[in-house]
Amino acid sequence: MSPQYTKEKQYKVLVAKLGIDGHDRGAKVIARALRDFGFDVIYTGIRQTPEQIISAALQEDVDVIGISILSGSHIYHMKKLMEGLRSLGADDIPVVIGGTIPIIDVEELKRIGVREVFLPGESLRKIADVVRKLAKEKREKEVFRG
Repeated sequence: MSPQYTKEKQYKVLVAKLGIDGHDRGAKVIARALRDFGFDVIYTGIRQTPEQIISAALQEDVDVIGISILSGSHIYHMKKLMEGLRSLGADDIPVVIGGTIPIIDVEELKRIGVREVFLPGESLRKIADVVRKLAKEKREKEVFRG
């Protein structure tokens, strides 16, 4: 697969495990798949706080933040993450989430600003396509503002 380059650079995605969840096999599968689809991927590892994720995303100048969560605390932690991004004026970074998320929580996650929710069994190609689309939109907005 060809790398996803723009005129400036490859699309960059931060993949992180938010909260106390220590199971990272799914996050590693996603990180590897995104690399295979040509993205520059930063994997921050397990037990990340919203503040750590935001700091890494800003430091790395990522195009998309991808969160993996299995602990059931996704609403609480995602509210903190989205509030933190807004408070720093970084809410232009699209955030996606995947993991064991009940369908009933999808609309609430989108209401607080999550751009896409991936449920178990989602195809890796669809995830990569959505991340690519969001990264492209972010870059286009930056060019328009710049």
